[in-house]
Amino acid sequence: MREPTWTRDRLRRLVNREIGDYRIIVVSNRQPYVHELVDGELRVSTPAGGVTTAIDPLMQECAGTWVAHGGGPGDYLAVDEKNRVMVPPDDPSYTLRLVWLTAEQQQGYYYGVSNEGLWPLCHNAFIEPTFEQADWETYTAVNRAFARQVSEEMNGGPAAVFIQDYHLALLPRFLRDLEPDVITGQFWHIPWPNHEVFRICPWQEELLDGLLGNDMLGFHIGDHCNNFMEAASRILGARVHEEYSLVYHRDDSTLVRPVPISVDFHQLETDAQTPEVAEEMERLTAEWGLQDKIVGLGIDRIDYTKGIPHRIRAINRFLERNPQYIGKVVFIQAGVMSRTNIIAYQQLADQIERLLEDVNSRFATDDWQPILYMPTDLPNRTLMALRRLARFCVVSSLHDGMNLVAKEYVASRYDHDGVLILSPFTGAALELTDALIVNPYDVERFGDSIRQAVEMPRQERQVRMANMRAVVQENNIYKWAARSLVDMMQVGRRARRPIRSA
Repeated sequence: MREPTWTRDRLRRLVNREIGDYRIIVVSNRQPYVHELVDGELRVSTPAGGVTTAIDPLMQECAGTWVAHGGGPGDYLAVDEKNRVMVPPDDPSYTLRLVWLTAEQQQGYYYGVSNEGLWPLCHNAFIEPTFEQADWETYTAVNRAFARQVSEEMNGGPAAVFIQDYHLALLPRFLRDLEPDVITGQFWHIPWPNHEVFRICPWQEELLDGLLGNDMLGFHIGDHCNNFMEAASRILGARVHEEYSLVYHRDDSTLVRPVPISVDFHQLETDAQTPEVAEEMERLTAEWGLQDKIVGLGIDRIDYTKGIPHRIRAINRFLERNPQYIGKVVFIQAGVMSRTNIIAYQQLADQIERLLEDVNSRFATDDWQPILYMPTDLPNRTLMALRRLARFCVVSSLHDGMNLVAKEYVASRYDHDGVLILSPFTGAALELTDALIVNPYDVERFGDSIRQAVEMPRQERQVRMANMRAVVQENNIYKWAARSLVDMMQVGRRARRPIRSA
């Protein structure tokens, strides 16, 4: 018998059943609500991303606290004397507690260790990680600061703390030292490298020890779990129980579990059918000259892990080998620049511009160019319209934890049309097997896959898309949140000592 689809209401019932007397505290670098200052007035925005989509409804049901770095220009004006503000703004139901960081702390903790060290270390994109001792000391200090503030929020009572991502790898151990009976779970949103790669990190023991302060540690796929457990065994000498995916360290155990993240399928499908999206599709078609064109799409943060230069080379090869499509296929590359103060990202932006100039100057006609580049923060309405317009969507990551762009494209196609071209180096490739799976480093086959997507008969497109939509609908974001919560609470309750009264 098929399991019922997870919904927000079903997640609410699970929360009420599972948490009992525990207080839920979520900790992340990025905040779920950002306070902007526009013309002297406070306005609230919600950053895009699966974490907020998944955890925000959970927090609204359990009235817990979300601890995050306060990075909005209006955040200081929104909080009270204890750096707290009730959210969501239209129906306040839980507490957002903000942690303030200096510019120097952000540089060392976020840009330094997190994004010049751990990010390239964990992604096979052949960018050498940078390890600076001063950055590590700042990263450690920031993680300790988060631990102290979480401990203050607990106020001596029982709590379950759900930590997000690689910015806070030391937090579980620091928090365990302050609060021995706390239940902690963490989800690592990026890949975990194999042992040979990970052991170049100067702080490998500290990172592993920090993460093994958790009761539960989640990754997107089983390979990342296996890589982590091997590292724990070979570097720390931890005992690994492979059958039960348990790692024993410091007389405690940590459950290491694959929990693939997803999207809110129902919401994306509903949004795709609004009149506003239909109007945006008409506007883009007219302004960008897309009438009678076959549209391809890439939506990415401009990052060296996403394989954007590789897809530009593939489009070049596609047009070389299939000149009959010159003037008929338009590829739209949308995305937003990020981490522009890091040299590797500056070099990537320059490389993309050179490749675009080469392809567009070579093949463009008086009224057409093959690639339209939009490296700006486009509105959600525009991104949804692009998904609906695209005959095919390319996700060519060189290495990714999951990649939600692929799932967002699938969920948006309520018409059961469209072709997904997907890198095998994404977690999504294990689920979306009806995509055209192609190695982004293989330019010849990559170009052939674009031709296959362009020429695929409508009936085949619909069958493939229907199969992928069924997978995303079943394995949605609420299922991810439910599995994470249940694993954390059940494993933590078994492992922790009896709850101390406040």
